[in-house]
Amino acid sequence: MTQTHAPTSAAPVSASVPMMQLKVKVLRFDPEKDKKAHWTTYDVEAQPGDRVLDVINHIKWYLEPSLTFRRSCMHGICGSDAMLINGRNRLACKTLVRDVAKNGGTITVEPIRGLKVEKDLLVDMEPFFDSYKAIMPYFINESPAPAAERIQSEEEAERMAHSSNCILCACCTTSCPIFWVNGSYLGPAAIVQAHRFIFDTRDEATQQRLGIMNQNTGVWRCRTAYNCTEACPRDIPITQLIEEVKRAVMYGQA
Repeated sequence: MTQTHAPTSAAPVSASVPMMQLKVKVLRFDPEKDKKAHWTTYDVEAQPGDRVLDVINHIKWYLEPSLTFRRSCMHGICGSDAMLINGRNRLACKTLVRDVAKNGGTITVEPIRGLKVEKDLLVDMEPFFDSYKAIMPYFINESPAPAAERIQSEEEAERMAHSSNCILCACCTTSCPIFWVNGSYLGPAAIVQAHRFIFDTRDEATQQRLGIMNQNTGVWRCRTAYNCTEACPRDIPITQLIEEVKRAVMYGQA
């Protein structure tokens, strides 16, 4: 079923910035009414520099109050508004209209894949966070605390710099074809988080985490499809980090 709504503006009109006419197709699903998902089309005006999240917010606020999705900080920090935009996992708050559509063009918005859809763009994130919890994502050090900080060199800190940038948006994990077909696979995000602690010279649980990575749900499930790296909104070289964890598992040390 496809519905079309009359065009309205997603942002205050500026005389100096031309408005774009857009068709926004949203894959909608209400478990109380629908047996399967269906597309609904909204005609919206937007400025080229508007974010896709601005457009979706406008649809909810002015056209379709029942539209359901997550968003919080709106600045690419919280990671809550991960969506499939024009067939690619992105953060709606970091994706500009001009980068995904031309004037008169169409933007498609769907929920991220591999997780149960609760309603519209809202998915059940519990399996994703269960994988995150499984790698013990916290600092472990049983040695007596020093008088000051536990010091790292610049080189040691740099080793885990990329993996420390993960915001747990799930863009990488839900772009992974192995995760789609094997929900028990920990997934790229969990491995990146494990990397952050495995290569932290102040942490003392390296061997425990390497053991988790060496299980049949761990790092060896990765088939190096590069989807995760392409999907990451933080430009983390995820495939490279996964390979580093694989080598650490092979050699039994970080």
